[in-house]
Amino acid sequence: MSLVRTLDRPFIIFLMTEIVNLSISQSATSELSRQSSFGGSPREMSIDLVEDKNCSEGWMHIKLRPGTCNGSPISRTEGVTLYADLKKFNLLRDLKLDYYGDLSGGGFLISTPKNAKRCSCGSGFKLLEN
Repeated sequence: MSLVRTLDRPFIIFLMTEIVNLSISQSATSELSRQSSFGGSPREMSIDLVEDKNCSEGWMHIKLRPGTCNGSPISRTEGVTLYADLKKFNLLRDLKLDYYGDLSGGGFLISTPKNAKRCSCGSGFKLLEN
């Protein structure tokens, strides 16, 4: 009986991870941890996709905030849990989150799946029609 209880939780998390399959690089994990601590919600960050209002072509950009923002967990890497709205799971599928930093600043970058086009800014994408 204890074996069933032990396997119950990882199985549910595995299914949710399978749906989204969002991966986070080591540098992005470090920055997410830093920003979540600074934002008062250690090790919890929320990712959202915001449609670009200046453009009618369907471009979406990522928005990261500390906390869960009433979302569901989609990824957990080195103690940092990333949350998203259930309605956005399909849009986040197969994305890769990375972070770059240099003397002039830094920012998060998105690597897109095969059926998407990446924005020149690096933090946005547009899904292509099949």
